[in-house]
Amino acid sequence: MKWTPGGLGNITDKRGSGGGGMGMAPMGIGGAVILLVLGLIFGVDLTGSGGGGSPQSSGGEVGAPVSESPEEAQLAQFIAFVDRDVQDSTWPRLLPGYRRANVVFYRQGTSTGCGYGQAAAGPFYCPADEGIYLDLSFFSEMKTRLGADGDFAQAYVVAHEVAHHVQNQTGIAGDMRNSRGNENAKSVQLELQADCLAGVWGNSAAKRDKLDAGDMEEGLRAASAIGDDVLQRQGTGTVRPESFTHGSAAQRQAALRRGLSSGDPKQCTIGSF
Repeated sequence: MKWTPGGLGNITDKRGSGGGGMGMAPMGIGGAVILLVLGLIFGVDLTGSGGGGSPQSSGGEVGAPVSESPEEAQLAQFIAFVDRDVQDSTWPRLLPGYRRANVVFYRQGTSTGCGYGQAAAGPFYCPADEGIYLDLSFFSEMKTRLGADGDFAQAYVVAHEVAHHVQNQTGIAGDMRNSRGNENAKSVQLELQADCLAGVWGNSAAKRDKLDAGDMEEGLRAASAIGDDVLQRQGTGTVRPESFTHGSAAQRQAALRRGLSSGDPKQCTIGSF
């Protein structure tokens, strides 16, 4: 992507000293990656620790000194740039009255309006406090363990989380939660819509000359890498479609591609995937 550093802007940075407590468990031969990615994007802590209990630490204090490598510092700047582009340049134009979500950087674990969140759950959105929570180490895991490389793959994750905020703000998520039907199937529809809406932002970015050659392909590869069938096959060797909560690799690619090609949120309706 074509981008320029501009500070962290509206991002709340909780990466300072004091992190730890109930942090992410060491990576095994694949199980932790499955938890990490199946928890991706919808705010579900699949580690089983959830919001119950009292963590020993807050996962960092706002304004505390942050120790970071040059690579992490650059990544933080990039994610902040994407946040501004998605939330300040795109959604206010597409959704009148849009109010931005609060993006929070943390390490290992942090308190949220939805309970105690951990890095093992992956990036997540909390509707209770309209917050998007990101442990930046996830992006390294996405590259090294899932093969989802490239800056647009990272941007896709951020845009997908913002899309969950759009679903919450417009009442779509609440209507789905309150509707009748299979919970897994409803979750898949919400996730595919969020993929499509992330693509709508990608279309806008392309029209504003923010993308480089190959960026869209990076996003599509990332969408495929986190398909339920791919993750289940990697984790257990068995694919169980009835247990899907995010959609297959083909479904996720198709949903993202629809948004990228159309640039129209109306093409991302629930039930059309």
